[in-house]
Amino acid sequence: AAQPAQVGPEARNSMPAAAQEPLRSPEQRLRFEVRQWEGTPHKLGGSGHQGIDCSGFVQRLYRNVYGRRIPRSTALQVKSGRPVGKDRLRTGDLVFFRLPHKGRHVGIYLSRSEFAHASTSKGVIISSLQDRFWRRSYWTARRYLNAPD
Repeated sequence: AAQPAQVGPEARNSMPAAAQEPLRSPEQRLRFEVRQWEGTPHKLGGSGHQGIDCSGFVQRLYRNVYGRRIPRSTALQVKSGRPVGKDRLRTGDLVFFRLPHKGRHVGIYLSRSEFAHASTSKGVIISSLQDRFWRRSYWTARRYLNAPD
């Protein structure tokens, strides 16, 4: 088998972090990018490492990991993409929640019932869909990536 082309340090510095690791699986690339954001505080309307909200977070991940643009707001994100059942979730799918007294919330599915999101109280974290709170608040999911079912 042919070896992947090596990327020099000067080119590597101009590429998104996830693109620097061509041998990583899609899930590993996504988790690598999530780690760069972990602990970033929640800020409504924020879109950077000083503060970010849930829809801005998944929008940035899609741009950084997949090189794709998706809508900025949760309201538009939930209307785009293809609906996908909770039992068919794949890495990169967006998961949506209806939160009591807070409205809508979005995260990005990783695997094994884990998703990354910008929590209003804890900032960017990884949570489990199996957690009672998230199980009760789960609403729907959307697939933006072209992956076979």
